[in-house]
This record gives sequence, C-alpha cells and structure tokens, in this order.
Amino acid sequence: MSTVFNFTFVPWFRSVAPYIHMHRGKTFVVAMAGEAIAAGKLQNIAQDLALIQSMGVKVVLVHGFRPQVNEQLKAKGHEAKYSHGMRITDAVALDCAQEAAGQLRYEIEAAFSQGLPNTPMAGSTVRVISGNFITARPVGVVDGVDFKHSGLVRKVDTAGIRRALDFGAMVLISPFGFSPTGEAFNLTMEEVATSVAIGIQADKLIFLTEIPGIAQDPAHPISEDNPIDTELPLAAAQKLLTTLAPPQNPTDTAFYLQHCVKACVGGVERNHILPFSVDGSLLLEVYVHDGIGTMVVDEKLESLREATVDDIGGILQLIEPFERDGTLVKRDRTEIERDVDHYTVIEHDGVIFGCAALYPYPEARTGEMAALTVSANVQSQGDGERILKRIEQRAKVMGLDSIFVLTTRTMHWFIKRGFQMVDPDWLPEARKRKYNWDRKSQVLVKKL
Repeated sequence: MSTVFNFTFVPWFRSVAPYIHMHRGKTFVVAMAGEAIAAGKLQNIAQDLALIQSMGVKVVLVHGFRPQVNEQLKAKGHEAKYSHGMRITDAVALDCAQEAAGQLRYEIEAAFSQGLPNTPMAGSTVRVISGNFITARPVGVVDGVDFKHSGLVRKVDTAGIRRALDFGAMVLISPFGFSPTGEAFNLTMEEVATSVAIGIQADKLIFLTEIPGIAQDPAHPISEDNPIDTELPLAAAQKLLTTLAPPQNPTDTAFYLQHCVKACVGGVERNHILPFSVDGSLLLEVYVHDGIGTMVVDEKLESLREATVDDIGGILQLIEPFERDGTLVKRDRTEIERDVDHYTVIEHDGVIFGCAALYPYPEARTGEMAALTVSANVQSQGDGERILKRIEQRAKVMGLDSIFVLTTRTMHWFIKRGFQMVDPDWLPEARKRKYNWDRKSQVLVKKL
C-alpha cells in the first residue's frame, strides 16, 4: 500500500512544485462570500489559506456577510431591501451589519488560531491583522433610490496593508468603511476586494462564491455539454458583459464577472471565480494546471514561442520521463543546450508543458521534427497540434518543402495529421547516416 502511495505522491508533488516556486512572494486577495461561512466551509478554507500562506504567499482575506446580515434582520422582524444589486442600508440594517461583521471577524480569527493536529493547521502560526484600511463615501441617491448607509470605497490604505503583509501577517478586511468624519458605511465585499486588489496591485484576486464559474455558453446552465470556461481573456469577458443584463443577485453571471473585469483593467492580471462548495477549490485553482473555476486574464497565459537558454531546464524536465520509458531517444544534454534555438515550447504561467525541435536539411529541402513532447498533465488538449503547426510555419519560412519524424509508438497520431509513411532510405543522406537500424523507427513525412 505504501509503495502505491509513493508512486502516486512523488509525481504529484513534483508536478505541484513549479507552482509553489512561482507563487512564493506573490500577493493574493481572497474574497470569501458570507454564504461560504453560512454553509460551514470556514474551517477548511482557513486550513487551505494557512497552507497557501505557509508556502510564501501573502494573503489578504476579505469576507462577505450577506446571509448573516439578513439573518439578523429577520430576527428583528426587519425586511432586507436591495436595489441595483446592492443592499439599502437603513439604521436597523447598519446595526445588523456591524453585529454580523464583529461576529464573523471573531469566527475567522478563531479559525486561524486553531493549530489542529492531523490537519494542515498543525504547527501553523497565522497572525491575523485587521483594521480601518478602507475610507468610504456614501452611495447616495441613484435613480431615485436612497441607499442611506450603503457606501462605496473612497480610498484604500495600501501602505498599511503592505506593511502588515511584509510583517508576515494575513490581513483580514470586513466590508465596512468609515468616512473622514467617522461615519460608518456598509460596503459590498466584491467592491472592497476589487479595490484592495487594484490598490496593492495583487497578483491574484480570487472570489470564493456560490457559483462554479462562467459557463462557455452563459445563456444556459452549466452542464457536461456546457462546461465552465476555465480561462476568459479580458477582451472576451468585456464583450460578454455587454450582452448581459445588470446583475441583481450573486448568482447572476455578470455579478462577479464585472468585478474581475474591473480588477483586470486596473492591473490585476489574474482574477478567479471559484465555487466554495468544492472542498479545496483554492488549492486546485492555484496549484493545478487547469484549475477548477473561471479565470479572467489580461494576457494569454499559454504562450507558444521559440525557446531560449532559460528554457533548457524546463525542456529537460519535460522530456526525461519520455526518454526513460523509451518513447523518445535519449539526447545528450550538451546537444540540447547547443541546439536550444531549434526548439519551440508551450509555456503556461512560467511552466513548460510542451516542446519540439526542428532540424533543417536544406540540401534536401526538408527538416526533422524531433522530441515532440506534451506533458502527461495536459495531453488531449490540442497542445501537440499547436506545436506541430508552429514547426510547420518555421519550416516554410526556411523554404523547406516537407518535414519528417522518426517514431516507434505514435505513428497513428502523425498519420491522422497528414503524414505518410516512407522507407528509411528516403531520409536525407546526413540523417540516414545517424539512423538507428536496431530501433527500427518508422519514418513519416508531411508535405508543406
């Protein structure tokens, strides 16, 4: 049993390690909906945030309290009122919001103070600092509706937040703000989190929400036939917002999406919408290649480009498992260093997930595509074809009429993509001299 565990744990841990390195020293703003706490998810979320912080990430946690305030209002026989997707905060609602915020802050601090044995909290020390980091102003009257004690963010004390983070603390912010005269305003968690993320130029803004993400076709419910769109470029997200009605409820598609877009425009490159209903969704989104929710991003994280000397280590790490199992011919390391400019790579978030090399034989007007490799973590997602197309483009620019591959196991993949099998004698003379007749590789050619 332990041997099986070792074989599963070690590759898994190695696959996670690049993300641990990548995120160390980065700053995440995590916006946790009050519904997550009402659903009993606080303890697990606290454990995951403590784990993330222990791996060198600076965390600002902004909590919501929508259901908690509604519960307080109900207990007082007072109706919850909303307009334009915001609470209308009268004097009673303001009292309820202050009570709910105090209670939740206590619960959250308690959750981070429990060094529970046999959990990720074991041995952890998470210092939580909260304070009056938000200066607010009133919403005022909008379309004839007086929002009373509801407010908007006027200013974020970014210097104070950064000092607390540099001190090694987790910063906890409630959706409350105060005017310069000391007047209290009830704010929305979403606006506070977005304003803080933009103010401190966070590396990520993460919404832990009631919804699993944005569907590929937002006009229909999420299903197997209509899955979550895992990555939305900013331009596509902006275009989608123009087709949606102004959001009234947190479950409306535009509700969290509008804040992701605002943060993206404000300089926060990666903005996530995750379901709190999935245990460990934070860890899955941050430390697994394709994540679990929807990410709105101001750049195409997956870049297809020519390799540089800085990519040599990533290429070696990628191809070594395939060399060990015999899928690829073992290459001399100095050869890869010498020929790195022949390689094309697919990089995602700083990690190389695919590569191939093109070795031209100009005298025969052909070239060899070698070491085509896609990480086992992301196979069947079209990366192999994207690399193939880039290699074909490079070959055409060089004036080559065809490209060829030598393979012992993947001939069907190439045949489906326009390659034809030929006799090894077809090979250019220089390549034929290096052909390993014992390996009996199949030679496949594609005309360009």
